[in-house]
Amino acid sequence: MAVLAGLICGSFANVLIARLPRRESILWPGSRCPECRTPLKWYDNVPILGFLVLKGKCRTCKHPISTRYPLVELLTALLFLATMMKFGPSVSLFVRDWPLLVMLVTITFIDLDHRIIPDRLSIGGAAWGLVCSLIFPDAWPTYGWQQALLGAAAGFFGFYLVAWIYSRRSGRAGLGGGDIKLLAMLGAFFGPGGVFVTVLISSILGSVVGITWALASGEKNLLKASIPYGPFLVLGALYYYLLGDILWLPFTIPT
Repeated sequence: MAVLAGLICGSFANVLIARLPRRESILWPGSRCPECRTPLKWYDNVPILGFLVLKGKCRTCKHPISTRYPLVELLTALLFLATMMKFGPSVSLFVRDWPLLVMLVTITFIDLDHRIIPDRLSIGGAAWGLVCSLIFPDAWPTYGWQQALLGAAAGFFGFYLVAWIYSRRSGRAGLGGGDIKLLAMLGAFFGPGGVFVTVLISSILGSVVGITWALASGEKNLLKASIPYGPFLVLGALYYYLLGDILWLPFTIPT
């Protein structure tokens, strides 16, 4: 069930990734070829299978279909399966956690493509995280609306201040506004401990990738590296969500 739900939700994530940056409706019109604009048949939209049957090409114009589509579907399915295996079936998993995973996958690829994180995802996600903290006060990892509210505040105001100080001292932008709102969203779901661990892990990963990029490209000034930070925040959040209670750190589990 988790894999099937993940494939379907991954297909929906592809719609969000394609349409939200262009401010298009996510409901209408139906999916169509980006090249010839021919509407896709329902059976061509079957996750992964449709791509394989079409051999990665539009049925009408034979324009190549990006492998991104089945990869997003597969990634979402694997995340759904991992959470089902770890936490077991529950209402909070279906109502809170799986929608969160879809938002994180969507944010990752939009940020990679466009260097933006839509407010409809970050602010809307933060609001949903706060609502879920009231509905599921005993669910890992927030444990109540107080932790959710404190986490959202820590994510937004704490790192807004850090970004402001950095920009004042260096003359360069620090964290983008989208990253700060994403941290507020993650704080609403994971609490202040989750924000701290997310930033710690994402900073390590971002530094490794940034240094590697600089060495590979011959760029001596790391500050010139144009690498979106949102995907690293998502990876840090997934670490905390899936492994935080196993790879224990003193700040990992909120009290």
